[in-house]
Amino acid sequence: MAFKDLFDTFSTDIGIDLGTCNTLVHVKGKGIVLSEPSVVAVERGTKKVVAVGQEAKKMLWKTPGKIIAIRPMRDGVIADFETTEKMIRYFISKVLPRKWFIKPRMVIGIPTCITEVEKRAVRESAEQAGAREVYLIEESMAAAIGANIPILEPAGNMICDIGGGTTEISVISLGGMVVSNAIRVGGDEFDEAIIKHVRSVHNLIIGEQTAENLKITIGNASPDKKIEKMEIKGTDAITGLPRRLEMDSVEVREALQEPINAVIDEIKRTLGQTPPELAADIVERGIVMTGGGSLLKGLPKLISKETGVPVILAEDPLLCVAKGAGKFFESMKQSSEQLYHINK
Repeated sequence: MAFKDLFDTFSTDIGIDLGTCNTLVHVKGKGIVLSEPSVVAVERGTKKVVAVGQEAKKMLWKTPGKIIAIRPMRDGVIADFETTEKMIRYFISKVLPRKWFIKPRMVIGIPTCITEVEKRAVRESAEQAGAREVYLIEESMAAAIGANIPILEPAGNMICDIGGGTTEISVISLGGMVVSNAIRVGGDEFDEAIIKHVRSVHNLIIGEQTAENLKITIGNASPDKKIEKMEIKGTDAITGLPRRLEMDSVEVREALQEPINAVIDEIKRTLGQTPPELAADIVERGIVMTGGGSLLKGLPKLISKETGVPVILAEDPLLCVAKGAGKFFESMKQSSEQLYHINK
């Protein structure tokens, strides 16, 4: 036991937010050391890695025939096992020295809606990439730890984590999840809704990057006094020729209504499943929002209006899951110490 403790003391603990859109890595004692897109560019046929992360994202939809840019994560889970393993290995080699004295312990945030087979794929990818031990933690729990929510208190805390592929809503009390729901709707679905709207209303075909830019620049969930406009470029669906189009924030809000309503309905469903005493705590403490999707302008305001519960946007919402995964061992230690004092 003492040998294991010594091993753990000198071990590098890594927390990973293995996201659909971005992968973030937290290293013990250093904080967030890497934040890059979850994209890998490989040679067609040989599957030899050409670029990973930021460099590979620039190649999305722009590669010649012999190179393909892959997003190995879809809806928060591994869609391409081999490529995910290469991506994790690359990111770890980037943040750790080449020769490890002791292999690192890894904590990876995963959506609660994934299957046992998908969990095994995440675990095996991390082990193949060089982990000594692999721990999986639910994304909402990791986000709550990363947002500094007092999860060990005997009180209800609600967290809503909107990632690239999934939205997870959980009620946490005494270090455990009392209620947890997840849907495969996130930032990607917001982009997809914009792409579909532009195609059906304006007969213009646009790519994911254009839709994402539109969402970030003028996207909003609540009506705003100022109407913002932005010019986009795409391919005319009828003529096949390039064309420009000006869109305003009102139209983007209309395009986003369906996925936003799906998130709000899931929050309401989770509140409906929450025990009354914990629901009373949530009304007082509010819903904490994390994840990149929570940065959509006016979304916290709309959720508060629809639920009647205060909504707080966490500090650095994009980093919460990675930070929480990185603090996992520390929070486990606090939890066991607290239980020790209770049982004493």
